[in-house]
Amino acid sequence: MHRSRVSTFLIDVHQDEVPGAVGFWSQALGVRTSSPPGEPQFTSLHDGVPGYVLAIQSIDDAPRYHLDIETDDVPAEVARLTDLGAVEVSSWQGCHTLRAPGGHLLCVIPVHSEPEYFTEHSTAWGSE
Repeated sequence: MHRSRVSTFLIDVHQDEVPGAVGFWSQALGVRTSSPPGEPQFTSLHDGVPGYVLAIQSIDDAPRYHLDIETDDVPAEVARLTDLGAVEVSSWQGCHTLRAPGGHLLCVIPVHSEPEYFTEHSTAWGSE
């Protein structure tokens, strides 16, 4: 058995457009921003979507939105989602990027929520 949940909504912005996007989204949502230590490619939009992480991610590709699904068993969640029709596109530092049917990207990441919050808000898959 493993557990997972949607944890993060990302606004992927071309690296040249990040300052303008951060200014726009922080003012549009009325939220403060910060970059997590050691991860300058992310700018958190605090409380932009209560209960979830909302962030701008600097990319070198076309702008888009994507979801992160956090899980306590990354290989099992990747297998579950590929069995449902997703295709793995890449992996990097424990994060697996998949393309869902319809073309949208999502990432499967290790749990980063508080353990109690994750347990309360995630779905259990498989049998114990």
